[in-house]
Amino acid sequence: MEMQKLYLLVPLAPLIGAMIAGLFCRIIPRWVAHTATIAGVAIAFIASVMVFKDVQAGHTFNGPVYTWLTSGDYKFEVGFLVDSLTTTMMIVVTFVSLMVHIYTIGYMQEDPGYNRFFSYISLFTFSMLMLVMSNNFMQLFFGWEAVGLVSYLLIGFWYTRPTAIFANMKAFLVNRVGDFGFILGIGLILTHFGTLDYATVFQKAPEFAATTISLFADREWATVSLMTATCICLFIGAMGKSAQVPLHVWLPDSMEGPTPISALIHAATMVTAGIFMVSRMSPLFELSTTALSFVIVIGAITALFMGFLGIIQNDIKRVVAYSTLSQLGYMTVALGASAYSVAIFHLMTHAFFKALLFLAAGSVIIGMHHDQDIRNMGGLRKYMPITWITSLVGSLALIGTPFLSGFYSKDSIIEAAQVAYHAGQPGAAFAYYAVLAGVFVTAFYSFRMYFLVFHGEERFGKVDDAHHHEHHGDHDDEEATQDHHHGLAPGQKPHETPWVVWLPLVLLAIPSLAIGYLAIEPMLYGDYFKGVIFIDHHAHPAMEHLAEEFHGAAAMGIHSLTSLPFILALSGVVVSWFFYMKRPDIPAAIQRRFSAINTLFENKYYFDKFNEAVFAGGARLLGKALWKGGDVAVIDGLIVNGSAKLVGWIATVTRLFQTGYVYHYAFTMIIGVFVLMTLWINRA
Repeated sequence: MEMQKLYLLVPLAPLIGAMIAGLFCRIIPRWVAHTATIAGVAIAFIASVMVFKDVQAGHTFNGPVYTWLTSGDYKFEVGFLVDSLTTTMMIVVTFVSLMVHIYTIGYMQEDPGYNRFFSYISLFTFSMLMLVMSNNFMQLFFGWEAVGLVSYLLIGFWYTRPTAIFANMKAFLVNRVGDFGFILGIGLILTHFGTLDYATVFQKAPEFAATTISLFADREWATVSLMTATCICLFIGAMGKSAQVPLHVWLPDSMEGPTPISALIHAATMVTAGIFMVSRMSPLFELSTTALSFVIVIGAITALFMGFLGIIQNDIKRVVAYSTLSQLGYMTVALGASAYSVAIFHLMTHAFFKALLFLAAGSVIIGMHHDQDIRNMGGLRKYMPITWITSLVGSLALIGTPFLSGFYSKDSIIEAAQVAYHAGQPGAAFAYYAVLAGVFVTAFYSFRMYFLVFHGEERFGKVDDAHHHEHHGDHDDEEATQDHHHGLAPGQKPHETPWVVWLPLVLLAIPSLAIGYLAIEPMLYGDYFKGVIFIDHHAHPAMEHLAEEFHGAAAMGIHSLTSLPFILALSGVVVSWFFYMKRPDIPAAIQRRFSAINTLFENKYYFDKFNEAVFAGGARLLGKALWKGGDVAVIDGLIVNGSAKLVGWIATVTRLFQTGYVYHYAFTMIIGVFVLMTLWINRA
């Protein structure tokens, strides 16, 4: 019973903090807002650690907490499923969220929306915890929509900036597209299984392995396997949340929000919800090879092609955003290769180093007085030593340096893709080559950013206005933006940020260094996910093969020094050092020579243009047609004005008889009686 109170405490503590900061946002002083929310998240983190220990001791929990609604035979409940997958997510979410909360004190100190911001990020943490702890699809969907809503509020936090409002609308609409698929998948499950409870659905799933459903009436060509349809619909939901091509377009734009939420939403929580959900649904996905092939191909396209876009970005946050997209692609490839535990492992290591990179980027932005353009930086390592060293740790972890956390998870993904390729899984060959190429690309753009920001000549304080950036930095009101020259004034030097900003960086750098080494054995090859993640080893041999090859974390690190991924990563770093430190004329020349490819990248493969022209434009055209044709012509023209005209016409005719002469009336009466008589006689 005591543990169940702890389970409730985990999501409710951040919720209470959010309510204190949010409902009394106008009247409470700032210290109350941040103390209440930080305390809430800290309590959730400590409780998560206790729950984690309890689960490790073998006590899992699966049951309803509260029945929300009963409709016929269906019950909709709020319930918790607490097992090793849940506790992993709980610890990652609460820890990163706690770091972000502390960091926010320093980052948002000048912002008028301080209390509102704390309320939102706490509410976000609550939503995410409800999502990962749920034991049924209804609550999963509630959490799913709630993180979508709060991310909308956060991305558009500076609501006076048109770009921010555009970005949050875009995030909201793209997520609706994914969620439509998601709710269709849930609907298919409810229809066929008659329940939304995970355990029951997973238990019954093998019975439905051979079931087919028809998409259009009873046409032969339109029959698909029920499992394939369900899994693909659920995965479309994941594509929206986890920003997979083609539903990835919202994530780079969401950099319009303040930096702390970039770290929270785009590193550890919201974008990983899709990865978590597919892993949770492993008993369903294992029944459909088609769905897994779909997953692996989508992931591979995202991993490689979003990495390419990171190479040409000049806004420090956007480089990190594209790297997030690319890493989410890697996780998706692992899911498609049936290496669910590897995907969760990469999710966890990535959460630490990517949150670190985002927060470090924010620290640089503060040090540079809100200039985000990496072309205006350089040589920052002597002014911001803590930011520099933590950024280096984060970048090394990201590119998969042996013995750092990112290495263990990333290499395992590449191996899993290789096994799937040799096992003949459709789409796996492409995925394997894409994730291999992605290693070089990741190393190249990560270190391009690192070298341009922290090494080389100092390019700040002497910015010519022509080259001054496209969008204004983080400012609440437009007036301030007009007269406030962003970036450092000539002669001004960057400075290290206050301790509330650098302490989270250090605390995130520690797991970025060590967690992969410590966690790989239990998470991938031990009994950590036993009974939680289900794999049909006969059909999908990736994990078994990886287990045979694995001889301990240290051996894996040493062995990798001669492996292809390591050579690719190293060459990526070397090439970027050569290009950006020694011969900056070369990338410029390449950009001129391959201007067509550069234009393609600059326009992000024209996804946005296509969406704006086809979907947004199409919707506007349809709306215009319905307005002109439906509203103006049919409703106003025919029905409203038409009925008025009809009444007028009848009145005109009737007016002919209303003359005031007695003999006209007498004549009308006689004609009337005559007509009636005729009808009466004929009837008789």
